[in-house]
Amino acid sequence: MKRLVLTIGMFLLGLSTVGAQTKLTLEQALEIALSENPTIKIADQEIEIKRYAKQGTYASLYPQLDASAQYQRVLAKQTMSMDLGGETQTIKVGSDNSFNGGLTLSMPIINAQLWSNLKVSALDVELAVEQARSSREDMIEQVTQAYYSALLAKESLVVYKRVYDNAVENNKNVRMKYDVGSTSEYDLITSNVTVQNAIPNLIEAENSVTLTLWQLKALLGVDLEMDIDVVGSLMDYESMMKEAYDMSQLDLADNSTMKQLDLQEQMLQKALKITKMANVPTLSINAAYLYTALGNDGSFFKSSAWNPYSYAGLQLNIPIFAGNAKRAATRQARLDLSNLQLQRQDTERQLRVSIIQCLNNMQTGVKQYNSASATVDQAQRGYDIAVKRYEIGNGTLVEIDNSQLALTQAELSRNQSIYNFLVAKVTLDKILGNIEL
Repeated sequence: MKRLVLTIGMFLLGLSTVGAQTKLTLEQALEIALSENPTIKIADQEIEIKRYAKQGTYASLYPQLDASAQYQRVLAKQTMSMDLGGETQTIKVGSDNSFNGGLTLSMPIINAQLWSNLKVSALDVELAVEQARSSREDMIEQVTQAYYSALLAKESLVVYKRVYDNAVENNKNVRMKYDVGSTSEYDLITSNVTVQNAIPNLIEAENSVTLTLWQLKALLGVDLEMDIDVVGSLMDYESMMKEAYDMSQLDLADNSTMKQLDLQEQMLQKALKITKMANVPTLSINAAYLYTALGNDGSFFKSSAWNPYSYAGLQLNIPIFAGNAKRAATRQARLDLSNLQLQRQDTERQLRVSIIQCLNNMQTGVKQYNSASATVDQAQRGYDIAVKRYEIGNGTLVEIDNSQLALTQAELSRNQSIYNFLVAKVTLDKILGNIEL
């Protein structure tokens, strides 16, 4: 943890330097995102919220001690009539003022619903932890894919920059041949057009690099105006494409979505159990130690006697009838549980389909990479031959342009195949729960 804090601190210090560019590895980018991104912070705070809620639920098991005080002013005393020897007399009963205050104590002894709520609260904390893990996995997936996108954009820029440089170099050679009369004006014009045609792709590639880096900065949670760059190239991940995956080992035991659904199912089962306990008797202990005082105007605060009053006992509550509320709540809980179980089955099927899709995309990426790599070698040789043939007067600019186009497409295809493989792999790792940093 200290190392992580130090890394992030040094990174932020580097970003604070005006005009300085900070180069990030994938690992550094992930560490910063998990530390600075608001989504991750909210998920972590949600765990604390659930833990405090759990503590509040557990607190209901302990004795509840309260201090209370009450003052009452009688506006009109109660009148009682009495028959005394055939004559009715009225007597006003009570005092003008009354006061009582002291301590009251209560504690549950038997309460099945309360204990079930405690178990639900504990599961709720586990769910929050799993949801936080899911948020971290989502962030890791997004940052990783954004990092790969930046690498792909930079690789494409390299390709289009080489195309432009080759066009400029060829244009110089054509102009020299034209100046000495060994080539036609048509070739010169064609060469000029080739240079101009290479510029839009170069500009678009530069813009793509800028955009992908902005998207990466947004995910990292840093200032969008800060200057960052990614380290390495897509070819650094070439070895990953040689790994084999055993379908028998690709289970969903660590999948965060499935774990969340399992926890939610357990919570609904507990909720169903709680509704069935609605008519179960509860038993609690109650005690109090109070002082009371009574008095009339003019003497209350001076001469009223303060008398202690205390009691202790048990309170038994036996629910009898609540307007069929228990039956309705039970049926609702059963339906909620049934819906969740159906949702779980559907989610599991979708995740297994996603696994197959990821594996197919990874295999396709490997095949495309192998084909494109072989094509790049051949296309590079073809381009070199076409340039040499034109220099000695045996070739044409069309041959150079065609070979350059073939080389460009092969290089872009090779880079894209690596990117597609990496994106599919990180998605697969997330599904399998193997994406934790």
